[in-house]
Amino acid sequence: MTQVHRRHDISDKVWALLEPHLPGREGSWGGIARDNRQFIDGVFWIIRTGAPWRDLPPDYGNWSNTHRRFIRWRDKGVWERLLEVLIDEPDYEWLMI
Repeated sequence: MTQVHRRHDISDKVWALLEPHLPGREGSWGGIARDNRQFIDGVFWIIRTGAPWRDLPPDYGNWSNTHRRFIRWRDKGVWERLLEVLIDEPDYEWLMI
């Protein structure tokens, strides 16, 4: 399925800030994640809507895999590190999330 750009998906500017700090990027240990941006957009869709994980639109990926990966990133402190990256250039919408 092709990626659909939604109004609230992260911007190219925010993506450029986050991408170098994500697991699964080129040159980092482990497998290469080809869908980090899609995954983050999916997580933010869940957070913004308050919908259950099962209601995640399929163009963001499989809800179960997305939820599992969200939990892994939480347990590894990835979300906290990303917030630290964004705190230098605060956009209060992202700070809220």
